[in-house]
Amino acid sequence: MRAPFVAGFATALLAVPTFGYEVQTPPLDTDWTYTVGENPWPEHPRPLLQRDSWQSLNGIWKYRPASDGEGKIAPVNETLTQDVLVPSCLESALSGVQALNVTYSWWTRDLDVPHEWWNNGRVLLNFEAVDYEATVFVNGQNVGTHTGGYWHFTYDVTDFLKRNGTNKLAVFVFDPTDIDPATWNIPVGKQTRNPGHIFYRSCTGIWQTVWMENVPNTYISGLDIAAGMDGQVDITVNVTTAGTYPEGGTSASISVIDADGNEVGSYEGAANQALSFTVDSPDLWSPDSPTLYNLTITVGDDEVSSYTGFRTISKGEVNGILRPLLNGEFFFHFGTLDQGFWPDGIYTPPNREAMVYDLHYLKSLGMNMLRKHIKVEPALFYRACDELGILLIQDMPCLYPKDSDNVFPNAAQQAEFERQFDILINQHKSYPSIYTWVIYNEGWGQINDGSLPEARLTARAKELDPTRLIDATTGWWDHGVGDFSDNHHYANPQCGTPFYSIRSSPYDPSRIALQGEFGGIGQNLSIEHLWNVEFAINHINETYELDADLDAYNYRAHLLLDELRQQTEYYACSGAVWTQTTDVEGEVNGLLSYDRRIERPYSDQWKADIQALYDTAKAKAGGGNATIEMS
Repeated sequence: MRAPFVAGFATALLAVPTFGYEVQTPPLDTDWTYTVGENPWPEHPRPLLQRDSWQSLNGIWKYRPASDGEGKIAPVNETLTQDVLVPSCLESALSGVQALNVTYSWWTRDLDVPHEWWNNGRVLLNFEAVDYEATVFVNGQNVGTHTGGYWHFTYDVTDFLKRNGTNKLAVFVFDPTDIDPATWNIPVGKQTRNPGHIFYRSCTGIWQTVWMENVPNTYISGLDIAAGMDGQVDITVNVTTAGTYPEGGTSASISVIDADGNEVGSYEGAANQALSFTVDSPDLWSPDSPTLYNLTITVGDDEVSSYTGFRTISKGEVNGILRPLLNGEFFFHFGTLDQGFWPDGIYTPPNREAMVYDLHYLKSLGMNMLRKHIKVEPALFYRACDELGILLIQDMPCLYPKDSDNVFPNAAQQAEFERQFDILINQHKSYPSIYTWVIYNEGWGQINDGSLPEARLTARAKELDPTRLIDATTGWWDHGVGDFSDNHHYANPQCGTPFYSIRSSPYDPSRIALQGEFGGIGQNLSIEHLWNVEFAINHINETYELDADLDAYNYRAHLLLDELRQQTEYYACSGAVWTQTTDVEGEVNGLLSYDRRIERPYSDQWKADIQALYDTAKAKAGGGNATIEMS
C-alpha cells in the first residue's frame, strides 16, 4: 500500500459502446498500428494455466484522469466519457488517449457474466499487469489493491457480483514512475517521465490483458513445473477452496502428453505439495529442438491445460573452464539485449504477430538467446520463446536507474523490491526458455555500502528456483556473487579476458565469463523511421558508435563479432549479448529500426559470423567432459 503522494480466442462479452475511440497518431507507427482494432489480444493470456471457460475483458473501456484521495470511492454515479483501449498504456497511441505524466486515473467498464457461470462455482477476475498500483472495485465495493507494474494478479469477485442488472468494474491506478524517486523508488526499468538517450517514455495503467474465468469451488490456482533431462517432473499443484487453501486431502491427477496426443506419463498425488515422477526417455528441449509436452491437470471438477519442456540448466568445468551447460553440454549463448518497447504501444506490442516478428527475426540470424532487459513481458511472449527455442536471460526490473543522481532505496523500498523479486521468479519459473535470472543491472538501484543485497538475493533466488543460473550484478559493482563474471563494454567485447572496463571487475575464473553487453553500434536513418526527429538530430551522437552507412555498420559488426570469436578461442568467453534488437526512441543502434521496417544486418554475413562463434566454442570444448555442479 502507498502513503499519500507529496508533490485460444475468447468469445465477446456484451458490447461496450465504442463511440469516440480512435487510434492516435504516434511519433512513429508500425505496420500493425492501424490493424489492432477494438478486440486486441484475444488469445488466452496464461498458457501455463488454461481453462476453456473464460472471457476476455479487453477492448474499449472508459477513462479519466484523477487526483490523490479519489481511490477510496469508485465513481459509480459518474459517467466517464473518454474511451481507452485495454490493454494499452495511457501514453501510447494505441490507447486512444496518448496522455503523458498521468499519476492518478480511473478505468471503468460494464461486466456481463454468462448465466451458466452462476451455478458453477466461482468467478475470478484476472489482470495480467497494471502499472503501478491498482485498486479494483466491483459494483462500488473495494475488492483489493495490488502493487507492482509487472505482475499478474487475481481476485475472486463472486460475492461482489449482482445476478440481475449490470455489473460495474472500476480500477483506480496510481503510477508515480520517477516523478519523485526519493519518495517513490519503485521498479520502473527504463521508464521515465523525461525521456532521453537510454531512458524511454513511461507506461501507465492497464497494459496487459484483463479477463475473467469460471472455476469450481475447489480449483487449481497455480502450477510450479520443472522437468529435467533425466525425465523427472517436479510439480506443485496449488489448489484453492472458496478463497482458502485446504490443508490436505485434495488429490491432483497429472498427465503428460506428447505432440502426437499420446500420454507418455501420469501421476496422482496430493495438491499443495511438491510431487515428483518420471517420464521415460523424453525428447529434450533445446534451441535446436524446442520440444514441448502438453500437461493436463485435474483436481475434482477442475481441469487445466499447461505444458513443459524437458531440459536441465547447470554449470560445470569443461577442459578446465567453468561453462554454462544445457542438458549436460556446454552451449555458447548469443543474442540481443531486448528492450521490449514499441513506438505505437510503448510497453504493449500491437498484437501477437508483431511481438513474435522480432523473435523470428533474431532466430533467422542464428541467435539462440535474448536478454529481456529490465522489463517483464506478457506470458504469450515466454510461450513463443518456448516454442521457437530461444533461451532467455530474464532481468528483474530495476529501481530508479539513474545511478548518477545518487538515489538509492531506503529500507522499506529495498524490502518492496525484494518482495517483487520473489514474484518475478514465482510467476515465471515454469517457462523452459528462461535459464538465468538477473538481479541488478549495472548498479541501478543496487546499494553499494558493503551490505551486499545481491548476495542475499542470490541465495533467495536459489531457494525459490534451484534449477537456473543467477547473474547477480551485470557489468558494475561486482562483488563476486552469482554464477557469472559479467562484463559490459562498448563497442568492443572484453569477455573472459585480462582486459576490463573501468566500472567492471577483472574476469573471475571461478564464475562463467559472459559479455553481458557490447556492440551498440548505430547508423542513422531517414526521418520517416525515427521516433523523435528533433531529439535524434540533437542527440544522435549519444549512440555508442555511429557509422556512416550500412556498409560501414556491417563492416564494424563483423570486426566486433570476430573479436568476440577470438576471445572465445583464446580466453574463456561463454556467451554474449549484443546491443540491441531494435532502435528505441532516441537510440539508433538496433538490428531493426524502431518501426521494424529496416533491417541493418547483412543477413548472410551475420549468420556466418554467429555460426563461427558456435563452431569456435565447440572446438574449444573439444570433446571435454563436463563436471556438473549447481550452487
